[in-house]
Amino acid sequence: MKGFTASQGYGLALVIFLLDQITKYWVSDVLGLEALGSIEVLPLFNLTWVENYGVSMGLFQADGDVGRWSLTVLTAAIAAGVAWWMRRETNGIDILAMGLVLGGAVGNIVDRVRFGYVVDFVHLYWGDLSFYVFNVADAGITIGVALLLLRALFERKPAAREDHLEN
Repeated sequence: MKGFTASQGYGLALVIFLLDQITKYWVSDVLGLEALGSIEVLPLFNLTWVENYGVSMGLFQADGDVGRWSLTVLTAAIAAGVAWWMRRETNGIDILAMGLVLGGAVGNIVDRVRFGYVVDFVHLYWGDLSFYVFNVADAGITIGVALLLLRALFERKPAAREDHLEN
């Protein structure tokens, strides 16, 4: 993936952002999921309306305007850092991963600005085991961060070359 460029990473971020916003529009305005609460799609997958006032997986709930705008500013700063890093990155896998993270972050920022919360709706479960309700933006962020971590943990770096000076 050495050929994956920063401009392609920004393009991927735009695709993730648009998919996120289109699916949120669909579940809220077309399907009316907010009023319905939950719809079983498959025996292990529901569309479930959740207003997430916190960060990932509902952690650090932001009660009130101060919390809302603090999370918005923090997420925007992280997104700006990722966008800056992507511009300078040369590793295609890292650019791909950062495109996923950036698109997801911007999608959730838009929700927090518009609504004061992030719209989550994908609910996966298996029997009594229930996973967190999430959205396309969250999936992009999670996959992107996982790619960055996996590459950092498992990619072999070339051995440092030691030049020995003869005395």
